[in-house]
Amino acid sequence: MKVHAVSANFQAELQAKIDQKTKLLGALGQIEALALKIGLIQNNLTPHLFRPTILIFAGDHGIAESGVSAYPQTVTAQMVANFLAGGAAISVFARQHQLALFVVDAGVNADLSPHPNLLAKKIAKGTANFLYHPAMSLDDCTASLKTGAELVAQQHRAGCNCIGFGETGIGNTSSAALLVHCLADIPLDACVERGTGLNDEQLRHKLAILQQALNAHTIPSSPLDTLVLFGGCEIAMLVGAYLKAAELRMLIMVDGFIFSAALLVAYKINPQVLSYSVFSHTSSERGHQALLGFLNAKPLLNLELRLGEASGIALAYPLIQSAVLFLNEMASFADAGVDQKL
Repeated sequence: MKVHAVSANFQAELQAKIDQKTKLLGALGQIEALALKIGLIQNNLTPHLFRPTILIFAGDHGIAESGVSAYPQTVTAQMVANFLAGGAAISVFARQHQLALFVVDAGVNADLSPHPNLLAKKIAKGTANFLYHPAMSLDDCTASLKTGAELVAQQHRAGCNCIGFGETGIGNTSSAALLVHCLADIPLDACVERGTGLNDEQLRHKLAILQQALNAHTIPSSPLDTLVLFGGCEIAMLVGAYLKAAELRMLIMVDGFIFSAALLVAYKINPQVLSYSVFSHTSSERGHQALLGFLNAKPLLNLELRLGEASGIALAYPLIQSAVLFLNEMASFADAGVDQKL
């Protein structure tokens, strides 16, 4: 996938359009910066959001058998059912803001019942326990990347130009922690969080297990090989989805820690992917905060979220809408007959 730099053709004109609105220069702060970014992504002075969509990728992780989660692996399939039934937080917020929502079975360790909003793309019934073996084979990782890209391409063909991603999977915070540690050189203890609600003793156990996993392997230098070693089917699909969305010049809405870890892998493959990404929020997890600093990201919200599911994306989406509407509908000084500063 070839991801090109965002075009700067209209940058001067977009900035002039923003500055001519009936307001003080810079008075709308990040909304102005967001409007400029969206206009540049779409290479258009009048950008629009079409068929905003969220894809939730679900997958299980073999490391869960080593006691890194407070919940059993069966919860992944149960949460998928909850998404599809409309009972999850993201289901509620997606309905509120009219975001299309689909769940992708990337690698759930269960046989899921068919549903109109379930996309059956299972690569494997979970990954191997990376305490002893690489999480995935290279073939499974490559297939996951390709599938994530294909799913985004399908949404793009259906008219979507604004996309966000969610995830669910017991054990995936462990995968994300190791990816961030290895690829961003952030200390492991700053990357390991309570995830599903671990107590202090369980958190210490999780950190010890992940350190054992690091000690058990020779850490590769390439992002793809690191993804094979410590990733998951749903995380690999996220990586492929990010890269394809950027290739198609779509606006990418980014959620919390696991999503940002997947984006980190995509960034290491092609740094231009960040030019198409809007970070929805800063989570309460230290690892996410450290990673945002590494990526020089400026999220829209800080609500102490740590749920995942793309919940932060859905909550931030109205701000993205506002940025586009401000650019397209707010009067200029000339339109409104308002005198400008002398």
